[in-house]
Amino acid sequence: MGKLTFGMMTSLDGYINDADGKFDWGQISEEVHRFAEKEQANAGTTIYGRRMFETMAVWDTLAEDPSVHPFERDFSVIWRNTDKIVVSRSLSEVTTTRTRLVRALSADDIGKLKAESAKDLIVAGPTLAASYLKQGLIDEVSIYYIPVVVGGGTPMFQGIDATVRLERLDARAFGNGVTFVRYAVRKRA
Repeated sequence: MGKLTFGMMTSLDGYINDADGKFDWGQISEEVHRFAEKEQANAGTTIYGRRMFETMAVWDTLAEDPSVHPFERDFSVIWRNTDKIVVSRSLSEVTTTRTRLVRALSADDIGKLKAESAKDLIVAGPTLAASYLKQGLIDEVSIYYIPVVVGGGTPMFQGIDATVRLERLDARAFGNGVTFVRYAVRKRA
């Protein structure tokens, strides 16, 4: 049985992008990228909201670009080889490798995916993750803290209106100042 995990990169003040919707302040060194590759390789399926999927879809063809760094090429191959589910009411089709489009994934659907999966599942995108976190479906939260304060943008935990207790499982500091922390979600009594 797989776990459902939520992982994101965020500024120290909790935003996944700045007020202009940009993420060019992210410090994604090769060391951080290689670590993220291993995290992605441990997943059998990644569940995307529409906006995060549209951001990540570039990885479907990046391996074919000779100008990219080898670590980016490696991540592209891993991304292409991971099953992807896109949850969207507005998209009419998806054309990336190993990707299917659904209008919704209920708590029962998530439970079935977890029960049938030998590998973990990742949910990517703050809106979808907030919904699943509120429903008690997420088992772990992984955060890459980027050492920058951006002052506004899209909050990582948008729409969470209840206390969710976490327990630290793992932490790692990278040479470029990024800190990774993995938390278990403590189930509500």
